[in-house]
Amino acid sequence: MTVNSTLIALQNDRVSLLLASDGLVPEVVHWGKPLGQLDAETVQTLRRVSQHAGLHNGLPDTGYRLSMLPEQWTGWSGHPGISGSRKGQGWAPRFEVTRTTLDGQDVTGFASADRGTAVFHAHDELAGLDLELTVELTASDLVRTRATLTNTGEDGYQLDQLLICLPVPAGATEVLDFAGRWGKERHPQRTTLPVGTHWREGRHGRTGADSAYVLHLGEAGFDFGRGEVWSVHTAWSGNHVHYAEKTLTGDQVIGGGELLLPGEMVLDHGQSYISPWVISGHGTGLDEIARNHHRYLRDRANPVNTRRPVTLNVWEAVYFDHDVDRLRDLADRAAQLGIERYVLDDGWFGARRNDGAGLGDWVVSSDVWPDRLHPLVDHVTGLGMQFGLWFEPEMVNPDSDLARAHPDWVMQVPGRRPLEARRQWVLNIGIPGAYEHVKSQMMALLNEYDISYIKWDHNRDVFDAGTMPAGVPGVHEQTIAFYRLVDELKVAHPGLEIESCSSGGARIDLEVMQHCDRVWVSDNIDPTDRQQMMRWTTQLLPPEMLGSHIASGASHTTGRHHDINYRAATAVFGHLGVEWDLAKATEHELERLGAWIAWYKQHRDVLLAGDLVRVDLPVPGVYLHGVVTKDQAIYSFTTLERPHTWSLGMVPLPGLDPDARYRLTELDLTLDGGEHPVAGSAEPIELTGRQLATVGVRAPLVNPERTRIIIADRV
Repeated sequence: MTVNSTLIALQNDRVSLLLASDGLVPEVVHWGKPLGQLDAETVQTLRRVSQHAGLHNGLPDTGYRLSMLPEQWTGWSGHPGISGSRKGQGWAPRFEVTRTTLDGQDVTGFASADRGTAVFHAHDELAGLDLELTVELTASDLVRTRATLTNTGEDGYQLDQLLICLPVPAGATEVLDFAGRWGKERHPQRTTLPVGTHWREGRHGRTGADSAYVLHLGEAGFDFGRGEVWSVHTAWSGNHVHYAEKTLTGDQVIGGGELLLPGEMVLDHGQSYISPWVISGHGTGLDEIARNHHRYLRDRANPVNTRRPVTLNVWEAVYFDHDVDRLRDLADRAAQLGIERYVLDDGWFGARRNDGAGLGDWVVSSDVWPDRLHPLVDHVTGLGMQFGLWFEPEMVNPDSDLARAHPDWVMQVPGRRPLEARRQWVLNIGIPGAYEHVKSQMMALLNEYDISYIKWDHNRDVFDAGTMPAGVPGVHEQTIAFYRLVDELKVAHPGLEIESCSSGGARIDLEVMQHCDRVWVSDNIDPTDRQQMMRWTTQLLPPEMLGSHIASGASHTTGRHHDINYRAATAVFGHLGVEWDLAKATEHELERLGAWIAWYKQHRDVLLAGDLVRVDLPVPGVYLHGVVTKDQAIYSFTTLERPHTWSLGMVPLPGLDPDARYRLTELDLTLDGGEHPVAGSAEPIELTGRQLATVGVRAPLVNPERTRIIIADRV
């Protein structure tokens, strides 16, 4: 064995991660499929066969290496792991590892575990920097990494960027990540990775509707179930980076980190910067990557209950027209339908009669609510429903008592008026006074009323994000303060659930979901658009965390009209809710809505706890997806556009136990007829899971913007 080598193998029957350090920042010998029995000699042999040799005028004579935090002194010509300087000095650190641990135990030589956490402690005396690099193979088989950088020098060190990466084999040539906008989030996009960098920045001060979301690099043509795929996600709700890079040497990596604004992170002596978690996955097909993300969130300290209450949000029913009698009538109608949670949205506070005033004044409006919220809260809870309330804690209207009293709490660049968007400014809760103001007003309301749920909104990007009086950038501190405020409210009020809503789905990432309990996928509830958005939001989040509502027949966002069964069949594959003025619904619609709510309640343990499966079909605009548990699977077959042939042929139903037998039935979407044999068969169908995944069933005939639901019950 090479002198002073530390070799760590984290490997199970699903994935293998091999790390090696000869007193330097660790390199990754292999990340991907498991390699069988390993020992120190085998790992060293794998290192030797992977080394570059004979590259003329491209690499240093000796010492070239690619680490997880790439360093320029090794000859790496791609993006460095650390960018920064001490007024022009210390800009190219050379770290030496002084200690390595695996699950808290010191490691020298070779160590292995099926999962675990390795920590590499390193120092650069000349640059005056300490580094702690944490590498974890989680119980969900994701690789979770982050770095802590500490300034040990006497003067300030300006950190410009810290990026962590993992190598990916050359056979992975295609990149898939996401784009989007308000009302049309998480639109997939593909490209081929050339020599150079596929670089995605999020500069919105929040995750962003157009975020890369999850960046994948995989074998050509990979899809939901085929092809080896590697992924990376920066778990951070502020400015961030995702990237894939290929250099002239043929090395290629995927990585990410926080995007720091100029001068945002200047470390004084003894001060540390802790990077976001960069979370990476490996699997066969996109579904395996997605399911690992789902397992990661289901393993969090406080997992959400899959028997989540069906929710009514009153925004699209009343908007700013808060009339207590009308709102109580909506509650009565909701309770009769079996709805279990009632959420009062925007307009209950301060001068908030429209979207131009009142943000920041989290005090119940005496003009609209002379008896405060008690008449509504008591009525709702008396009906057996939970009560929820809308807030937008990080924003302030120029027309508000708070903005008039504390203009210095507004994010801004000195010398010019703060940038308005949606007639609001960003409240800088990174300032202690602003933080305490919001916290105290929210706590007062939570203490006064029986509030079980907060819809936490964030309706604009964070630009001109300066902290007064100096105007230094404040997005990092704002993001940390947001997490802290959510956590403090939940600690003070156990059982409180909080939704991350941000112009719909503009703050969705793995870190916000360590603090919040569900997301609002999009402000657009049009079921045709939601089919696409739900399909791809599940690449990161499990169904139980996706706010998925049945709206009125005419979409308030797109103007399209849809049948209630299509709207409901789309919405039940998430955390179900209703966004509809029930007083305007017909008796037929109310009867259908009540039946769908009852069916959802009977099946939510499957819909919200199953393993995701999605199928690539040969015709655009036709979707097949489902959720699978040990004893039952529920599949959705949806046609968005009429195909040019009568039938798509045979379609697989994947994810089932290959050796078990299943009985197939089709749900009568009117729910009057219950379940019956699938179309084209007079008798119930029983086949094994292997047969259903391999041969499948004949694709049903479905008109555009309609859904069929097929249920597979283990016999």
